[in-house]
Amino acid sequence: MAAVSDPVGLGAPRGPARPEPPPTRFHPVHGANIRVDLSGTRATRVESFAHGVCFSREPLAPGQVFLVEIEEKELGWCGHLRLGLTALDPASLAAVPEFSLPDLVSLGHTWVFAITRHHNRVPREGRPEAEALAPSRPPALLVEPYLCIEQFRIPRDRLVGRSRPGLYSHLLDQLYELNVLPPTARRSRLGVLFCPRPDGTADMHIVINGEDMGPSARGLPAAQPLYAVVDVFASTKSVRLIQLEYGLPSLQTLCRLVIQRSVVHRLAIDGLHLPKELKDFCKYE
Repeated sequence: MAAVSDPVGLGAPRGPARPEPPPTRFHPVHGANIRVDLSGTRATRVESFAHGVCFSREPLAPGQVFLVEIEEKELGWCGHLRLGLTALDPASLAAVPEFSLPDLVSLGHTWVFAITRHHNRVPREGRPEAEALAPSRPPALLVEPYLCIEQFRIPRDRLVGRSRPGLYSHLLDQLYELNVLPPTARRSRLGVLFCPRPDGTADMHIVINGEDMGPSARGLPAAQPLYAVVDVFASTKSVRLIQLEYGLPSLQTLCRLVIQRSVVHRLAIDGLHLPKELKDFCKYE
């Protein structure tokens, strides 16, 4: 883990080169109702609505995003995915708690954020609380290739979840035109990371479909190993890990940004004289 005072982090294109972090995987220690696939990248709750707590296999590096995509939903339950960080070593737990909130948090050294369909943004220090409720500006997702969070710059492209459209989606759903999903929707992408501060503490940030929700927790012990926490809770049934590339955006990504800016909505991409594989990449991936 990098020193707290080092101002250059993963994903920052300026400054000395950093080695890529290892691929993210789920920890073999998890809730009783969770099944992790052989690759360690997909976690599914097989029954009930609880006992779905998962952890990252390794502690996160500063600025490293533990990113999941919602793969399956289950009707009939109230509540959604929960994300956070813990300084507790999962292997040291006598038993994984039934819930991340409040059970795991009550053990101490754990910070968890409950994702909701609306109002996930945290107001910044010195700014009005109304800012957290103000609508975001999704069009910027197709303009700025980096997400900037404190001292880190992270390629935004793979942070954004994209829906599979229906024939009339662009007419019926304004969100479709902007290519932005609700936070709790299937294929939505949500991540957690921490950013060290000069005083030796760290801020925890939640990222939803390429947007930083602000510091959802402060004062984390940056010098201690911090594991990601993913609670596959209630209406969220299955998630898969998304691997990020920390560095310059790929040529493929830059080409997609140019194409997306040149069309009214994603269905219009079908009318372009491009290979089908490239069209599908521009619309869905």
